[in-house]
Amino acid sequence: MKKEPIIKRLGGIRRKGKTDWKRVRALSDEGISAAVRNDPDTELLPKDFWKKAKVRAPESKVAISLRLDREVLEYFKSGGAKYQTRMNAVLRSYMQHKK
Repeated sequence: MKKEPIIKRLGGIRRKGKTDWKRVRALSDEGISAAVRNDPDTELLPKDFWKKAKVRAPESKVAISLRLDREVLEYFKSGGAKYQTRMNAVLRSYMQHKK
């Protein structure tokens, strides 16, 4: 398996992107709609799209104490922030596979 370098970033330090944010902020609602209409990869939603929509709050998580092998914990932590979320995703995948 190819090892890729782990890049850690300090809070607040980000790479400069290619987005012209001054131009984005200057767009009016009409300008945004025109840009969306001219984008071949985008489709405007019909006006009644959200009429039947319902708000669903995500399920809350349960705090637990869990004993793990040091190697398992270090593996997930080596992937960076939100390692607990990744661990949850792995466990959820296992659970769904077993169902």
